[in-house]
Formats: sequence, structure tokens, C-alpha cells
Amino acid sequence: MAPAARTDPIMTCHVVAVPYPGRGHVNPMMNLCKLLTNSKPDLLITVVVTEEWLGIIGSEEKPPGICFASIPNVLPSELVRASDMPTFVGATQTKMEEPFELLLDRLDAPVNFIIADTFLYWAVEVGKRRNIPVASLWPMPASVFSVFYHFDLLERNGHHPFELSERGEERVEYIPGIPSIRLADTPSLAHMKDQRLLRLVRRIFPNVSKAQYLLISSIFELEPQVIEALKQEFSFPVHTFGPAIPYFNLRKATSFLTSQNDHDHHYFEWLNSQPPCSVLYVSLGSFLSVSSAQMDEFADGLRESGVRFLWVARGEATRLQERCGDVGRVVPWCEQLKVLCHSSVGGFWTHCGWNSTMEAIFAGVPVIAFPLTMDQTTIRKHVVEDWKMGWDAKKGLEAGNLLRSARIAELVKKLMDLECVERKEIAARAKELQKVTLQAVSEGGSSKANLTSFLDDIASFS
Repeated sequence: MAPAARTDPIMTCHVVAVPYPGRGHVNPMMNLCKLLTNSKPDLLITVVVTEEWLGIIGSEEKPPGICFASIPNVLPSELVRASDMPTFVGATQTKMEEPFELLLDRLDAPVNFIIADTFLYWAVEVGKRRNIPVASLWPMPASVFSVFYHFDLLERNGHHPFELSERGEERVEYIPGIPSIRLADTPSLAHMKDQRLLRLVRRIFPNVSKAQYLLISSIFELEPQVIEALKQEFSFPVHTFGPAIPYFNLRKATSFLTSQNDHDHHYFEWLNSQPPCSVLYVSLGSFLSVSSAQMDEFADGLRESGVRFLWVARGEATRLQERCGDVGRVVPWCEQLKVLCHSSVGGFWTHCGWNSTMEAIFAGVPVIAFPLTMDQTTIRKHVVEDWKMGWDAKKGLEAGNLLRSARIAELVKKLMDLECVERKEIAARAKELQKVTLQAVSEGGSSKANLTSFLDDIASFS
């Protein structure tokens, strides 16, 4: 489907943005596009998504300068990505390029600039063939980029992928920009016995140097050393513009504000009735799930803790609500950033997805880290070791074992005890990081300045 592109004279530059078809990639791409058009209303951005994703986000509210175009799904059912990630990732590398390029020929407005997810490395070649500059968007921490970009260093130093899980407590200090990291804290796909996915991911990095920009959805002040190292690595601009979350939808950044539609969401009414900092927000992500047995342990642990909670559990919400009892609420979906910014929320049990972590920092909320896979293991390291704004729920837990309800209850009670000294320490750090983040997106801040610089460059190509 080609978009009904705006071609009126006020549109001075046409950008095409193409995200990798996954929630953790589509969301930051969309938020970047909204930031760009909010700052420069005469910009036209065509966001190219698969048909599945057009059905998911096509009706969402967006600025007038953004329109959608779609290309076919990479597989007949994109739900296969949860059960067979290597096949899905491989398909995005081989089946998206041709329909994307054909779509470019059908657009009404000439394309001046391309922003493509780093995982879609073929977009750099498309831009090169058409003499269109390309910005590569990395929607994860800069540290994860550096680990993968320099993965050959691990191998040259005898740290082979199939051995990393057995040597997890060893620390390495030779990855540029990362002073020290346990092998266990490198992205989890580096530890997998099946190395198909690792091989596919490593394929994307040689093409990054052929782009004209590298955009990272992080905040400079959170990862200064690794970002500086990446700036030395590449001859083109490296910009951080994070957090790539919808903070621009909050009219008051540091507090919860009820919108006119919030009365439709019963969980807000419930939150409004709770004491300050008394509710634990629980979310284990929107894509990869834990087992039903582990979900039951969570339900039992939350019930045993006696702590008020709001738990997003998607399709299992009704069953888990019955198991949890009346102390908290289990819902299939919520407006996460608004929930985290609500005055009644005092903690976050998270899978350590990058967007969720950025939202926790923006809201100034301490966390319990329960990473599942991919970059989440590295993000846990940042949360616990570098930023000191949370605790590691999996500390001492053998791989493959369930985190039992008694331990869950213990951690929850500790996090939500406002008089606990350790809790006060991580809560204070969360508030400090919140201030850093708010400064970064304000006038004169690092993310704001980078966004302005990038917009000026885009305008020069029109």
C-alpha cells in the first residue's frame, strides 16, 4: 500500500523511515519520527511497515506530517517470530529489501532521506544505489551495539560463544567504551548453543560504516564512555536522542495527569484511590513470555507479599487475577508510561526491555530486574551495577530454574517498604537519573541538541 503522501508546498523534505517489524523496534522508530515532526512541522515522514504492523498501529494518533505505507509480511504469519526467531530474522534480511525498493518508486513525493533500523542492513545499500543518505537507528543501549560490533574481540581473546554461559562470572575489559562486563551480562543470544541467531545479528554490523549517520535511542549521560568510543569508531555523526518513549504525550513530565479518555481505563480509577508510592507495577514485556509455571509463581508471590500491584499480563489476565486475589489488579494492557508516572506507583518489576527501562528512568521509579533474553541481560547490568537503581531478581538463580513465590514475595515487600534503607538508596538513584533524563530532553540538553543537529542535516538534503 502506498501512502496518501502530502505533497503540498509546505513540505520541504521527505523522509522514509523503515523499522524492523518488532515492538521494541517499531515503537522507538515511531517516537523518533514524532519527535522530528514535532520539532519541524514542514517535514514529511513516510513510515514503511509490514501489513501486520499497519494493522496494529495504522489507526494510532500521529502528527499530520507522518503517514504510513506497507509492504508484505516477511512470513505468512509473523507470529512465528516468537517460536522461531532465526527464521523470522533471516526473513527480514532477505524478503523486505525488494518490496521496500519497489515502494520507493511508487511514492508521490521524492525521497530525500532514509532512516532504517540497524537490523535492516540492506537499507544502506538501497540508499547507496539511489544516492539517498541513510541514518541507521539502533534501538537498544549503545553498550549492546559495542559488544556486537566488536564481537571478534571476544573470539580473539578466547571467549567463544558456546563457552560464555559456562564462564559467565568472568569479566572482560577490552570492549571499547565498556570498562568491565561479566560474560553473563553480554546479550543472551551470545550464550546460546544454537548460534544461528547470533550469526544473523552479526551480519548487520559491517554495513553500519556505510551509512551516513548512526542514531542511538540512549541518553549520552547514561553511557558516556561507550558513546564516545563509538564516535571515535565512525567517521560520520553518532547521535543519541533518547529516551525514545512517548514522553511528549505527557503535558506534565514529572507527574501523572489524567487525560479526558482515562476514565475508560478502570485501572486509573483504581490507581487514583491508592496511597502514594504504594503500588508495584509489574510487566514482563509485550513479546517474549515466561512459562505458565513461572507466571503462577509470580501470582502466588504477589499475593503472599500483601503489596498492592498492577500487573500487565496480556492474555492471561483473567486467570491470574483469580489466582492473585483482590490486593492488586491484573490487566491485559495499560498506558505504561502514564502508569509509571502515577503518584501511587512506587516500584517496577520489569523484564528490562530497553523502552521499559527508559520509561522507568523517566518516571524516576526503582526497579526489580528480571531479564528474559537478548539485550535485557546487558540492561540488567546497567540497572543494577552501573546506575544502581534496582536489584537483580535472578541473582544466584540457576539458568532454567523457576524464581519461586517466596523469593518474589520477599523482593516485592523489600522494594515497596518505604523505610527500607536499601530501597531508599535505589529510589534516590532513580530520582537522580530522572533529573538527568529530563535535562537531556530540555533546551540545551544532549538529546535535544542532537535532535536539532540531525534535523538541520536532514534539511540540507532537501
